[in-house]
Amino acid sequence: MSLALIVMLPFVGAVLPALLGRAGSTASALAAFSVSLVAFVLLLSHAPAVFDGDVVQAGWVWLPGLGLNANLFLDGLGFLFAVLILGIGLLIIAYTRFYLPKRDSGSRFHAYLLLFQGAMLGIVLSDNVLLLLIFWELTSLSSFLLIGYSKHLPEARQGARMALAVTTAGGLSMIAGMLILGDIAGSFDLTVILQQRDQIHASPHYLPALLLILGGCFTKSAQFPFHFWLPHAMAAPTPVSAYLHSATMVKAGVFLLARLWPVLSGTDAWFYVVATTGLATMLIGAVVALFEDELKALLAFSTISHLGLVVMLFGFGTPLAAVAGVFHILNHATFKAALFMTAGIIDHEVGSRDIRQLGGLATLMPVTATLATLAAASMAGVPLLNGFLSKEMMLDAAARTQWAGQGWAVPLVATVAAMFSVAYSFRYLVHVFFVRRHERYAKRLKDPSAGLWLPPLVLVAIAVLIGLFPAALAGPLVATAAAAVVGGPLPEYELALWHGATPALAMSVFALAAGLFLLSRHARLREAWQAVPHPQAKPMFDAAIAGSVAFCRQVTADVHNGSLRRYLAFLVGSAVFIGDVGFFSGSHAAGVRETLPATPVAIVAWLLLVGCCTVVLVLQRQRVLALVSVGVIGLIVAFAFLYLSAPDLALTQIGVEVVTVVLMLLALNVLPKTTPAESGRVRGLRDATLAVLAGLGSGGAAWAVMTRDVETLSGYYLERALPEGGGANVVNVILVDFRGFDTFGEIIVLGIAALTVFALLDGAQRLFVRTARLEEALSPRARDRRPLMLAVVARIMLPLALVVAAYIFLRGHHAPGGGFVAGLIVAIALIMQYIAGGAAWAEQRLGPDHHVVIGAGVLVAAATGVGAWVVGHPFLTSAFGHVAVPLLGVVEFSSAMAFDAGVFLTVVGAVMLILATFGRIDRRDPQPAPAPTPPTPRLPDARRQEG
Repeated sequence: MSLALIVMLPFVGAVLPALLGRAGSTASALAAFSVSLVAFVLLLSHAPAVFDGDVVQAGWVWLPGLGLNANLFLDGLGFLFAVLILGIGLLIIAYTRFYLPKRDSGSRFHAYLLLFQGAMLGIVLSDNVLLLLIFWELTSLSSFLLIGYSKHLPEARQGARMALAVTTAGGLSMIAGMLILGDIAGSFDLTVILQQRDQIHASPHYLPALLLILGGCFTKSAQFPFHFWLPHAMAAPTPVSAYLHSATMVKAGVFLLARLWPVLSGTDAWFYVVATTGLATMLIGAVVALFEDELKALLAFSTISHLGLVVMLFGFGTPLAAVAGVFHILNHATFKAALFMTAGIIDHEVGSRDIRQLGGLATLMPVTATLATLAAASMAGVPLLNGFLSKEMMLDAAARTQWAGQGWAVPLVATVAAMFSVAYSFRYLVHVFFVRRHERYAKRLKDPSAGLWLPPLVLVAIAVLIGLFPAALAGPLVATAAAAVVGGPLPEYELALWHGATPALAMSVFALAAGLFLLSRHARLREAWQAVPHPQAKPMFDAAIAGSVAFCRQVTADVHNGSLRRYLAFLVGSAVFIGDVGFFSGSHAAGVRETLPATPVAIVAWLLLVGCCTVVLVLQRQRVLALVSVGVIGLIVAFAFLYLSAPDLALTQIGVEVVTVVLMLLALNVLPKTTPAESGRVRGLRDATLAVLAGLGSGGAAWAVMTRDVETLSGYYLERALPEGGGANVVNVILVDFRGFDTFGEIIVLGIAALTVFALLDGAQRLFVRTARLEEALSPRARDRRPLMLAVVARIMLPLALVVAAYIFLRGHHAPGGGFVAGLIVAIALIMQYIAGGAAWAEQRLGPDHHVVIGAGVLVAAATGVGAWVVGHPFLTSAFGHVAVPLLGVVEFSSAMAFDAGVFLTVVGAVMLILATFGRIDRRDPQPAPAPTPPTPRLPDARRQEG
């Protein structure tokens, strides 16, 4: 339970800073700090078990059918990363309180930061790869919010978009790779996958899974050639940069490489892809960093270089290199977070991060200079600091590695990269703090308040102490984490300052000396760097995005051109093609069921159906005649349902047909009166061919199904409808009980569709007015706007229809009927009032608004489902019983009746909203009209006076 609490605390706690925004920056920071502190304490409570080699586990069944379970586990590797995420997160929150301007309460910033923190904790503690992928994408979304925090700056918005585009593209690759990996292992739980090394290596799908997973890792950890997004993410506030580069985001890809090291490493593909990518990234990042003039850009490329170093170590595939990689993850987090914080201090006090505008700050800001000196020296690999130890281990692993049979290639490139690392590290120090003081400082400079330099002081102190006492301070944590990476016993190694005169020591001394020499020649090297053309990733990325957008727009314009005929041609053509592929690629056998002879009634009905369809096709310009033919087609279909012993479907079909015809009549009122030009012969031939093929295919499919014995669910429903659903009408029991959740979703969709129609036609309603004004203006006879006979019949029909609807509704559980059919009957009766009396007259008398009726129906149906929860049953579980009622005898009561009432209300509201909205629109009269008076019989003047 505590593992879940550690992950969920930042997500839940993100609400606190948002709520305390008006209370000031201190309250917001204190809330975020308290949430992280509680999670950190909970994490440390598991430290004894983790250091004893135990694995703390927790899990809940979530979606077992998909293999997605909420399983968490904490081992040494997860503990190391969780400590970095929460520990450095606490320092970042404290630093942010004094870094952000006073006008910014920091509430939004701390809320985003906690969301990001929770997503990272979810990644490192997940025991299910599908759950891990959810948190993986959450890091991309939350980092997008953090990078784009200063949304008024174009560079912040562009940096956020670039980071999101690159990392989510890698995330898609990661999803595919993880699905393949889980399929190979037979489980999506990491603890199971990590035991399947031989099976995974032997699978023919190993290489695709490896490449896809590496695509996600490399994009997230800014490996070449996907490194370009990270420098542009520096548009984020400095606390974000410090957190992203030291403990989160870019470390997520490195973490996943370490987590999957036991099952993916050890092959040539792993070595050449991972080690080569890391080596190239380490060198490229180091070279570019030396020539960057903006402090955060320099540090960003240095992060790229150091991430490449760790990736290279894991790519070597040896246990000793994996230990070095784990150790450098810890060391890099301490000195890199401290360096970003010192860069933030400089920006906060001086107002610039341009190295060319800085210098001489050591005498003006001695505390900041001291912290930056120690952190940069650790990054350079100077002895007595933690960076020196892991750099020595890296060089030792490189010296033992051959690439393509050559033993000199890897150590040479690693040494050159280390040389440039020394150069850019000391450039950060010398050009900012120790060269001649810049004369253009706008104010007298001094060290900031302790709130800004205490957090980096803590990190620098850790870096120094680990460098002096590595075995005592970092040894247990590194050993525990490395054991989780290796998945077995660790090789012999020693975390110590002195290992004797080794090749690694010679390489390190050369890198230090050569790096200082490069720094002394920086001006000349800079001129040469600028003279040599080198590709810029940002313009290439922008060009690729612009080209993709232009291509997509062109495709969209060509395909979605507003032609319904084209859409239908694509849809029907695709269906015909897929059906033909299935038909001609499979085997065929005749059906074994005997066919029944067609009765004269069926033949006449079929001929009438074909004739009406032909009328619609040929006489489509005569819209009323075509509409009448459509109505006849619907009635024939209803009779077919009745003929085939489906009275429920017949009732529903008749109701739907009446409503549809009325809707089409109202729609004709607002459509153009002329038919567009007919298609050419070629297009007409195409449409006819598609129609014939689709018709033949549908008929053939129906014939194939009806002439074969197939096992269906009908027997199951027939046996259980009455004893388990309490109803003899199997169709209704299925709708409100067995498949009640489907029906619930369908009425929600129906309500949404009605609201959508209302929203779309609302604008038209404002432009066009009711038909009553038009009729009144056309002729004197139009003053009798509503036929008296229609008004009288409609008034009589309403109570009769309500009685019939009530009867249909109440009998629906045992006989043909139900809420849906009853709702259609009521809707038809009500729409007759609109037709007879006009929209305004009807709305004044109908009472509840149609929107309210829709909402009430959905809520009633939902309440029925929630009621099942209350008594401890699954959602929408129905109950029924029999009660003796005086005079009536034994009466059955079922909770499904309440659900059916919700269906009834939703149908009535949706149909009335759509039809009434259409009924208010008339294209022909642009002037507003007064509400029509109710249609009443006109009496002679004498009788009117007497009354």
